[in-house]
Amino acid sequence: MSSLLPWIAVLVTAVAGYALLKRYQTHLVLLFAGLAILIAVALLGDASFLPKGVKPSGFWLFDIFATLKSIATKQSAGTGFLIMTAGGFAAYMDRIGAAKALVNVAVKPLGRLKAPYLVLAGGYVVGQLLVMVIPSAAGLAMLLLVALFPILKAVGVSAAAAAAVIGTSAGMTFAPTAGTASLAAKVAGLDPINYLVEYQLPIAIPTLLVAAAAHYVVQRRFDAKGDDAQAETVEVKASTAPDAPAWYAFFPVLPIALLIVFSNLVVSSVKLDTIAALFMVWVFVVLVEIVRLRDVKKIFKDAMAMFQSMGKMFAGIVALIICAEFFASGLKSSGLIDLLINSAQGVGAGMGLMTVLLTGIVSVVTFLTGSGVGAYSSFAALAPDVAQGLGGSVEALVTPMQFASGMVRAMSPVAGVIIAVAGAAGVSPVAIVRRTWIPMVLGLATTVVVNQILFM
Repeated sequence: MSSLLPWIAVLVTAVAGYALLKRYQTHLVLLFAGLAILIAVALLGDASFLPKGVKPSGFWLFDIFATLKSIATKQSAGTGFLIMTAGGFAAYMDRIGAAKALVNVAVKPLGRLKAPYLVLAGGYVVGQLLVMVIPSAAGLAMLLLVALFPILKAVGVSAAAAAAVIGTSAGMTFAPTAGTASLAAKVAGLDPINYLVEYQLPIAIPTLLVAAAAHYVVQRRFDAKGDDAQAETVEVKASTAPDAPAWYAFFPVLPIALLIVFSNLVVSSVKLDTIAALFMVWVFVVLVEIVRLRDVKKIFKDAMAMFQSMGKMFAGIVALIICAEFFASGLKSSGLIDLLINSAQGVGAGMGLMTVLLTGIVSVVTFLTGSGVGAYSSFAALAPDVAQGLGGSVEALVTPMQFASGMVRAMSPVAGVIIAVAGAAGVSPVAIVRRTWIPMVLGLATTVVVNQILFM
């Protein structure tokens, strides 16, 4: 294989990074970057980039698109379909008001506390726990703006401080139904529930505590300085979701509860698949709706939110993962990853340094683009090769990268969730980011340190 290929891959990656900074469509940037690298590999290398199980066609150009087809087929039927199903289920829970009921039940106890910034820190913790069942950062933020924002304002916290906490509430997406968490579990070859309990939670808990404490101190100091005293709070629009009974709050949690019970952790003799659990609970809730409301025509129309959102999830997240893996396939085929591993071994760098390096790359791209999914998806696919080459575990490599993709998004002034909460607070996104970067940087540092201690 030509020694030029790794450097061609570096050049293409740099051009792709520049295009992302200029806000070109992420999916197509990654797709064409992967295409360019694979063409170079086919012309200058040995064209051995076909995935395992795919037979050569006899013409390198056809083989490149056979690679894309193989990746798309694998993702659509595997992790991608799980992400689509989870997104559809979340959309249905929102449509019938179950997600709204859950948020209301979760934040209600905070109103009884009298210490304003203790309420604020508690609100952050509640938000991070809710992300396990409402994995959409923007969707969770909109619900918290309606339910939590007024509570924080009522106890005397500034609008900017409340918005900063809500904007960081989905920093760590450690739910088995979240897109990046599902991808991490798949890359690591683990059951999502086992990955959650054995690898994510041991890191997430100390990270959560550090970030909550940092929010307490940072928001209190900013409010004391009165930097945002001129802010005029914009009235937060009420959620369009209907008001559901409080007991509907149980429905979004039910799939995860079932998955925990019927796993190696509790009942090992019976195995429940994640997708099957989501479909089963969806059908069950539709039946409950029929019994409660008796309007079958409307209930069936609402139930279609499941399939409609699955299509949107494919166009958004799943298609992005397909393009990112195609790009990663090009990087691996170019020999760049082998070069990095050999270089790391040559200077005595191990898994610890490589984890920090890849987490840093994901963080920078996430900050500049405002989206962590593309950056994380691109480099998560490389984790097995890097871990194998350095003699480490895939889990220890992908978990900090995955957490970074969420926490650094909350530090980016161009992230959609930050723009939304800034609008609710009546301040600029930069004013919100000034309040979020310290808690998120400290949280990310905790993630890396705890990961090094427990899993390296």
